[in-house]
Amino acid sequence: MTQRPAVLIMQRHLAPLTGFLESSYDVYRFWEHPPVEAERDIQALIVAGEFPLDTALIERLPALKLIACFTSGYDGIDVDWCRARGLPVTHAPAVNHEDVADHAIGLILASRRRLVEGDRTLRSGGWTPESRLITPSLKGARLGVVGMGLIGQAIAERARPLRMAVDWWGPRPKDVEWPRADSLLALARQSDILVVACKAEDDNRGLIDADVLAALGPSGLLVNVARGSLVDEDALIRALKGGTLGAAALDVYEDEPTDPARWADVPNTVLTPHTAGATTESVQGMLMLLMQNLAALFADQPLVSPVRD
Repeated sequence: MTQRPAVLIMQRHLAPLTGFLESSYDVYRFWEHPPVEAERDIQALIVAGEFPLDTALIERLPALKLIACFTSGYDGIDVDWCRARGLPVTHAPAVNHEDVADHAIGLILASRRRLVEGDRTLRSGGWTPESRLITPSLKGARLGVVGMGLIGQAIAERARPLRMAVDWWGPRPKDVEWPRADSLLALARQSDILVVACKAEDDNRGLIDADVLAALGPSGLLVNVARGSLVDEDALIRALKGGTLGAAALDVYEDEPTDPARWADVPNTVLTPHTAGATTESVQGMLMLLMQNLAALFADQPLVSPVRD
């Protein structure tokens, strides 16, 4: 073993963590192909939870004691597989749900009020005395929320001052003030705007399928701030091109980074590059939990934010 604990950062976009870690740990970066001899020393993996984590890699690391997920979500990690091998997983819960909810409302406003289109029209010289964008109001719009966890509840709270009527659906009832629809299809049928805010799991891949999109309809807006795997992306693109769905505002995609060519001719879309939860404050909170979990691990103390379900 090395004198200092060795950690391995898995995703390139987490590279800025290096500066915070290297004063206490020997830091390796997966994309730089750490030497094979280093594998025997690595005690913690630092990962972004939305990316699949190869269990074969884990099995090559005999000293591994922790998978530290920098993000709140951890759907890329087979937690049950890890638990069966006595390998704990930590994450960053309740850090960025308010920011994700803000972003969801921003996407609704941008799409429904055609803010991006308005900006382009003005900059291109298309604003004339005869032309004016007429858009629907948010007041009275029916908002359906798929998933009523911390993010879903934060979105519903923000919809209140905008005078939107909120319903929701999830597979399990919850003690919340907003009414739960009988089914996802029923929620889509009664909604003007459908926001996907649920946890991604193996059994809900493609949850928002062609039937749900058809139920939302040619004037409906789909917003996704959860995970790209929850939406059948091919069906979504077909629905937008065919006019059977009105619009989509997306922050997450089936493959990330998504290919811009995939969206080049898709109408009525507002697209952001998975930034809903990435605020200065939320990143600081995630970093703090990461450092606390690593410190607890190597001090033989209880982990601060282990995955419990």
